Amino acid sequence: MLAVLESAVEDFQKYVLVRKPRGKKLFQEAEEWFLERNSDELFSFENICDTLQLHPDYMRQGLMVWKQAKLKTLSVEGHQDRTKLHSTRVRPLRASATIVQLLRNDS
Repeated sequence: MLAVLESAVEDFQKYVLVRKPRGKKLFQEAEEWFLERNSDELFSFENICDTLQLHPDYMRQGLMVWKQAKLKTLSVEGHQDRTKLHSTRVRPLRASATIVQLLRNDS
């Protein structure tokens, strides 16, 4: 179950800004999976969080805050000189590191 959660976080972070259809689809599927509530599916986001003793609403909030910060960075970068973008770019965290970081903030 942890591997499923890590994979979804990785897709969410990796493809948040992509324009290619496949990447957009992977991002959208991950985001929809995080936001789905009250699913009876064994591998639903909420069931996985419950099994791993994580707080699904807290995880959702952290992911959406990360997404907004990433989109904000993109809009700021769009106004900067292209030669400076490489040094200011925000890189995705490893999925497991993100989960650990969210858990630490919860404590």
